[in-house]
Amino acid sequence: MSMIPRIFLNPREEKEVRQGFPWVFDNEIAYVKYESSDGSGVKQASLMDADVADGSLVEVFAAAGGFLGSGVINRKSKITVRIIGTEHADQILNDTKAFYLNKIQKAYDLRKLYYNMKDSYRLVYGEADFIPGLIVERYFDVKKNIYLVVQFSTLSCEVFRKEIIEALETVVRPSGIYEKSDSPSREKEGMELKCGWITGSHDGIITIRENDVLLEVDIINGQKTGYFLDQKFNRAFVSKLCQGKRVLDTFTHTGAFGLNAFKGGAKQVISVDISEEAVALVNRNIELNDAGLKMKAVCADVFDLLKEYEASGEKFDVIILDPPAFTKSAKNISKAYGGYKEINLRAMRLLNPDGILVTCSCSYFFDSEHFYGMIMKAAEDSRKRVQVLEKRGAGPDHPVLLGYPKSEYLKCAVCRVN
Repeated sequence: MSMIPRIFLNPREEKEVRQGFPWVFDNEIAYVKYESSDGSGVKQASLMDADVADGSLVEVFAAAGGFLGSGVINRKSKITVRIIGTEHADQILNDTKAFYLNKIQKAYDLRKLYYNMKDSYRLVYGEADFIPGLIVERYFDVKKNIYLVVQFSTLSCEVFRKEIIEALETVVRPSGIYEKSDSPSREKEGMELKCGWITGSHDGIITIRENDVLLEVDIINGQKTGYFLDQKFNRAFVSKLCQGKRVLDTFTHTGAFGLNAFKGGAKQVISVDISEEAVALVNRNIELNDAGLKMKAVCADVFDLLKEYEASGEKFDVIILDPPAFTKSAKNISKAYGGYKEINLRAMRLLNPDGILVTCSCSYFFDSEHFYGMIMKAAEDSRKRVQVLEKRGAGPDHPVLLGYPKSEYLKCAVCRVN
């Protein structure tokens, strides 16, 4: 076997990789050692001059020569190498099928600790499950079919597509696998967007059961990979707080928080979304759960509606704020802060004494320090006293990889306001 290309980092750039960070950026690389294709032996060159094809497996070394791991190189991306294992490359290449079967099996076994066969959950969470760029959602529908939605967003998993799909079929035995590789990050990797059935065929509309709530999910046309599975346990927790309460569920998307509140015994639930398509979906989910007497969907801009409710003197016992990410980059944090603060401040004013505010942020860049600081400032400006009862995050199907802070993105604070 010819020599595997070796990436050597600049001095002191290996610290984060040793701590578990799975990315190597272009400006962290000193040089590349590789075997020349013309048979002239081992050469050393800069990253851009090295005769190493993008998509190749490479080994990463510290400046002093210590082995750090093996990954896939892609010079079209600022993230030049994505680490896929701490094994040497020849061990991986010796049996890539077994390598990925082992990774998928481990991810599946981890979820079995928290979920049963009838649950829907995220089966693979990219870097946090040691397969950079791969997302796999496992949906179990009420007809007892299992569908997988997969997203290959990086070249590091695209080059092993065949092995990954085979592993998923072996471990999960799904009725169908739908690919939704339409993330903009794929284009940054130099790859075309790709959507469609890999195995099986279906119109994409399924019904799943979550916390005894029935939910229609569109795995083809729904947002991202069809449904936001990360809030499952947070929704179940919130349902326990809603007995006999008047509940406002904002940025509702599918109505999932509101329907969990209904199942928890809420006396009235109003679920709000700006999208007409989302509201139509919420209405179908209300009908699925026979919730029409206590729950209604409203199509409105949440910012405007909160202002209207405050002006008209509306009051609620529980308010849920689960907005989309207000920022997807560090440079927009200040603007996002203003948006988060406004909806939290107005929600606090709309709550009855000792009311419950469930407030969330799914933006990694708006980190916990910004998030809880924003809640404190909103409380100060609304002249309310706030107790944080629970600090929650994503479910265990979204493990946090130490050394990779991006894997910890969801903040969910359960607060009492008076």
